Amino acid sequence: MKEIPFKEKQTILFIGDSITDCGRDRDNYESLGGGYVNLVAAFMGALHPELRLRFLNRGISGNRAQDLAGRWHDDCIALRPSWVSILIGINDVWRRYDKNDPTTVESFEADYRKILSATQQQIGAQIILCEPFVLPYPLDREGWREDLDPKIQVVRKLAREYKALYVPLDGLFAASSMLREPEFWAPDGVHPSQPGHALIAHHWLSHVGVVRNVHQ
Repeated sequence: MKEIPFKEKQTILFIGDSITDCGRDRDNYESLGGGYVNLVAAFMGALHPELRLRFLNRGISGNRAQDLAGRWHDDCIALRPSWVSILIGINDVWRRYDKNDPTTVESFEADYRKILSATQQQIGAQIILCEPFVLPYPLDREGWREDLDPKIQVVRKLAREYKALYVPLDGLFAASSMLREPEFWAPDGVHPSQPGHALIAHHWLSHVGVVRNVHQ
């Protein structure tokens, strides 16, 4: 049997924006929402119930990298997770186009670096970085690539620097959009459908080393 990276009774924290949040109940500390976090926890519970893993969701809709930096102590460090999975960046892009409130690549990197350094230095957690993504639907989303692509390069660079596991979601969604139309995976190009969340969950589990890739 393949050895998996998780150990008994570890806490796995997922944190980010609305894609991670996915309607979680703020009044329920253990609520996982209705998206990929819930699916990852369900699959891990089914495949490895003996590990008694704990999953926490601290996604907040609308968050940017600067918002994560502002709440990082309370919503990450203080929880002392063994694993931290981060998906952030699309709102750093989106606000440029709907609010004329851009985030520079430099400030995005500085805030992201701040939370990664704090995580390694203060709790020594294993880090998983998920690539921000956008699908070309509606068509105006295609114009977002100018802003998103440099930020994706930042996340890739930081993953190498901090020796994080990496889930290349933008490329994975692009490949999956060759099989079905982009809006099947994300009706607004950003927020995944249920198949879209399942795609994230599957590839998260695959890149972390729990399951084999569906196409292998």
